[in-house]
Amino acid sequence: MIQARWKFLVSLSLLLAMSFTGALCADTAPPPPQGPHIIMIIRHAEKPDESDDGVKDPNLSPVGYQRADALAKVIPAHFPMPDFLIAAKLSKHSNRPVETITPLSKAIKESIDSTFDAKDVAGVSHFLLTDPKFAGKTILIAWHHEKIPELAKDLGVTNAPSDWNSDVYDRVWEITYTNGVPAWQNLPESALPGDSTK
Repeated sequence: MIQARWKFLVSLSLLLAMSFTGALCADTAPPPPQGPHIIMIIRHAEKPDESDDGVKDPNLSPVGYQRADALAKVIPAHFPMPDFLIAAKLSKHSNRPVETITPLSKAIKESIDSTFDAKDVAGVSHFLLTDPKFAGKTILIAWHHEKIPELAKDLGVTNAPSDWNSDVYDRVWEITYTNGVPAWQNLPESALPGDSTK
């Protein structure tokens, strides 16, 4: 009888100790990430010159296609590997954002989400910052240069330039979030000869 009580008390003590340890671990464990870890924004690659008849070609130029092919190697080799690819939606004037990251999409076997219109900066920003599937992940965005500063601002960046030079195609705006606080860097792609190196 005494032995049975002793075994019961030992078992009870072990259970209480395990419960206490579990509660302690739960209290001290860091909370799961609530938003993305890294968001990289690039401009679509080079576009053709305006035609004499005013008709706009929605595709990349030959150099643009070269950049797209180069980015499929440069991004995995020199930047954080994207878990998600986002591009501005096809319009009658441009499919260049999608074309720019199509070789990368094939290389890393990640599909391209191109559901957001280029003007819907607020929509895509809200989506990226609030959808649980992006928590702790790395995202690469290909967009139109006119909207990139606004996009960065909506993603929480306060120190990026207010415009993007229309002649520039070789930059990566990298936003790294630490406890939800963004840190912005303007980095070179270094994808093609003649690209900036700093």
